[in-house]
Amino acid sequence: MESIDLPPEPMLCSGHAACPGCVDALSVRHVLAMLGPDTMAVIPPSCMAIIAGPQPYSSLKIPVYQPTLEASAAAASGLRRALDAQGKQATTVIVLAGDGGTYDIGFQCLSSAAERNENFIYFCLDNEGYMNTGAQKSSSTPHYAWTGSTPAGKTSRKKNMTEIMAAHGVPYVATASVGHLADLKRKVMRAKAMRGTRFITLLIPCLDGWGLADDAGLTAARLAVETGAFPLYEIEDGRRYTVNADKTRPIGEYLGLQRRYRHMSSEQVTDLQVEIDDGWARLQHRAAPDHALTP
Repeated sequence: MESIDLPPEPMLCSGHAACPGCVDALSVRHVLAMLGPDTMAVIPPSCMAIIAGPQPYSSLKIPVYQPTLEASAAAASGLRRALDAQGKQATTVIVLAGDGGTYDIGFQCLSSAAERNENFIYFCLDNEGYMNTGAQKSSSTPHYAWTGSTPAGKTSRKKNMTEIMAAHGVPYVATASVGHLADLKRKVMRAKAMRGTRFITLLIPCLDGWGLADDAGLTAARLAVETGAFPLYEIEDGRRYTVNADKTRPIGEYLGLQRRYRHMSSEQVTDLQVEIDDGWARLQHRAAPDHALTP
């Protein structure tokens, strides 16, 4: 197993407002450690905004700008251009946004920035719902999942944001998880070395919103990958796919860990397994060597 060394002085300080065992804080801690101190972050209203805290009393040791929920990509675009005008091209501009501010409310702004190929790294911290306002559904919420606004289970599938962003033809799109730390480190460093719009979705199991034990966040993150519920892959220039982990477990092992799926019937579990298997087969097809040659 690869050892991941973190700087002795973390850029996410202790004493922040995250829930005990929060995967959001753990993920961002590692992302910032890999990016280094010459980084500026845009953080819209989200769990991460609460964790970061109000300026100037931030838990992050980098400059943070908190815009409106829909404006993250525009704020990052403007910040990047201002830094370039000052000759500070080496400073990395990132967005740390939730799925509500990415899949839903902030999508038009993000899509426009991707169409222009603005030069920043966008991290979607995907906990699959509006978790800090009562665990309501977002378009990232998976099929059949219980939320505060879908008490009988969500009746539609999760939006495939990775494929949507790849369709913009941006240089780099990926999924990652702190449960697979070496893969996360490699993807963050790879994105940092590129220019243009780079988009990475990190799965963030929410202990309260998903109904997990306080020590089960990493277990859920790993099972999501191993069951194919959250496959790890990357896409270059919208067409070159690489799958980074195998699907080795049935979806029932992942569902059984979470309270939000306890209402499901055996038929629904079977249907969801078929849905997961179908998505995995499509991903494998796109990652085949001859598929990358298709314009």
